[in-house]
Amino acid sequence: MSHLPHNTEIGTAKPTGTVGAVQEILRVIGEGERFLVVSHVRPDGDAVGSMLAFGELLGQLGKRADLVTADRLPPVYRQLPGAGNLRTALRVEGPYDAAILLECDGIERAGLEGLEQFLLINIDHHITAHPYAQLNWIDCEAVSVGEMVYRLTKAFGVRITPEMATCLYATVLTDTGGFCYGSLRESTFALARELVEAGADAGEIAREIYFTTPISKVRLMGAALNSLHCEREIAWLWITDRDMERAHASDEDAEGIVNVAIGIAGIEAAVFLRALNDGTVRLSLRGKGKVNVAAIAERLGGGGHENSAGCTLAGPLERALEQILGELRGELEHSSNQGRVNLY
Repeated sequence: MSHLPHNTEIGTAKPTGTVGAVQEILRVIGEGERFLVVSHVRPDGDAVGSMLAFGELLGQLGKRADLVTADRLPPVYRQLPGAGNLRTALRVEGPYDAAILLECDGIERAGLEGLEQFLLINIDHHITAHPYAQLNWIDCEAVSVGEMVYRLTKAFGVRITPEMATCLYATVLTDTGGFCYGSLRESTFALARELVEAGADAGEIAREIYFTTPISKVRLMGAALNSLHCEREIAWLWITDRDMERAHASDEDAEGIVNVAIGIAGIEAAVFLRALNDGTVRLSLRGKGKVNVAAIAERLGGGGHENSAGCTLAGPLERALEQILGELRGELEHSSNQGRVNLY
């Protein structure tokens, strides 16, 4: 299995190409002493696991790593090794030799003030990723950004400890939806095998992530299911702030609810809408391959993966719903027309 990236973009005045990009990142890290490691707001399993693994990588190299997130960790990831080392803040101060942004499509995505003052290293695997930093490593074929952290670790010759393997396995497990979607290929399972051989307990990690749902999330899911609608190959559901209050739920409880809708037989695209008290509506999109939800999300100012993406629209809820349904209907119609054979 190759430990180097497939597709890399790097900022101007830096060497181009896969090897050049990785070597430049290796050089910056090798020569520096103190680094900031961040990921996106509302961190998911890939964000948390890759940050923790990167922190251990830097620690083994004798570097100082500050792991900072704008939002608190969801409870299901607080048992990952080293989770107590993550600090929550709204602004960061230096000095740092570089700020490493993991799966952020821009500085704003991290939700932290002060990042622009540092040398930025952008490491991302989303198909909607952009080369906004001084150093950009973008590999859309990587199954998770954790896989890219794994490759860097191997390139440095650093040992994959059981703790690091656990965090990296969590990134692969969650970003594939339990090995259901994403860039699944033989190398994905080879990576999973190597992480298990390095000490990751696959069964325990899955149980911690999928079988420790707080009761507040279950109640919130019930409220969302009350709003469930299906139209041919599209399913949608939503919640409001009132629903959140009744369920005594937090933001992280809303994560993943869309997966219930996409799991319905015959559904090709699903959307979960969360009406926020600032008048905007946050959308989570899922697909099964017939619709590229990342392309839709990007047109609406968001981004993500081909089968898993998100964006935020102006409210009210009814307006945002009609807007996204229009997009999804159009894409499904286009997909159906492409699949038809003209016999005349």
